[in-house]
Amino acid sequence: MVARISRPGASPIPAELQSLELAPRHLSLLSHLLFDGPLTVNELAARLDVAPTTVSLMVGELSRKEILERHEDPADRRRRIVRITDGMRPAIEGWLARGATAWRKALAPLSPSERRLFVHTLRAYETAMLESLPRTDQAAR
Repeated sequence: MVARISRPGASPIPAELQSLELAPRHLSLLSHLLFDGPLTVNELAARLDVAPTTVSLMVGELSRKEILERHEDPADRRRRIVRITDGMRPAIEGWLARGATAWRKALAPLSPSERRLFVHTLRAYETAMLESLPRTDQAAR
């Protein structure tokens, strides 16, 4: 299933994004910002299950590429809110929205407890796969 939807041409990278060298870690971060709206670095770190310094580095990298921008939180001037730039939003939305739409359609008939079971099962599968990798592959994760 993954191979079928990941084959070349299935979801081509928009021309505006092709030269930006986006890695899978960037796609996860962009997905959260696209579907959850602007977030702080700490909120992104919690959602991605990584350290805030890691997210801060990614945000800095994507800000230099004019994909993201940071703004002062009007409710707390000490906090910085991260969001996708207006110029890049249409390309990112067009690229990533298909997957989100497919997930919503697939999960819609499930009850909340069935959705939790599904997510728990996917996480258990991921953990089992990672545990089966040779030590050097796990370190690269």
